[in-house]
Amino acid sequence: MTHRGRNSVYCPFCRNPDSRVVDSRMADDGSAIRRRRQCPECGRRFTTVETTSLSVIKRSGVGEPFSRSKVINGVRKACQGRPVSEDDLALLAQEVEENIRASGAAEIDAHEVGLIILGPLQKLDKVAYLRFASVYQAFESLEDFESAIALLRHEAEVEAKGADAKRSEGKSSEKSPL
Repeated sequence: MTHRGRNSVYCPFCRNPDSRVVDSRMADDGSAIRRRRQCPECGRRFTTVETTSLSVIKRSGVGEPFSRSKVINGVRKACQGRPVSEDDLALLAQEVEENIRASGAAEIDAHEVGLIILGPLQKLDKVAYLRFASVYQAFESLEDFESAIALLRHEAEVEAKGADAKRSEGKSSEKSPL
């Protein structure tokens, strides 16, 4: 519904279809805008929170709102028995949502969400990553697991060499006190 060419925000007190924005701020983790408004009719102030909608399209073709809790529940299964806290899972879900929102898409395929989870999960726990990847990358044989493990080992070696090079660089730049 529009009023004078813009979206109306009805005053929750007097139902006036007009309001004036007094203050706008980012809320939560930047995924919402909090606006303080004032009604010109009754003079009372109220707050609105504006968020963008993000829909996940399931295999059946049905869309549903993105849910961090569904991400957490799916990843929790892969993390069973691993040293991963609830806070770790919440941060992972936040990172996944931020990655999806950064793409600018209003809709995303559920399988694509699973693939996006892989990056943050790999950083969090390698074993949980392998468990999750075996489903979302459709591992069909031991060779698929071996390839994924070989890739993880290679990435760990590259990371270690980079860290060693930085340490060596830091030592060579230190001056001797003599």
